[in-house]
Amino acid sequence: MNIIIYLIVAAVIGWIATELMHDRSNLLINIVVAVLGAFLAGYFLSPIFHVGTINQAITIPTMLLTLAGAVILLFVVNLFRRSSRHSR
Repeated sequence: MNIIIYLIVAAVIGWIATELMHDRSNLLINIVVAVLGAFLAGYFLSPIFHVGTINQAITIPTMLLTLAGAVILLFVVNLFRRSSRHSR
């Protein structure tokens, strides 16, 4: 049951990250990328900032950490998208 809650919350945060990045090119792909960013934030950012993951507890700090991971990964993916468009 925790995984379903994790995916729903991560998808909502992914949608928020997409809105913050002002990139609506493909909303579904952006949300999937943001969910992956949220997952990666749990492994990489959580130990650095000593904050739990949304899988442990849904609190303001965990939501902000998840949002940060989603925004970072969306930013990286958008960099690759732009560089591939310019190389054509």
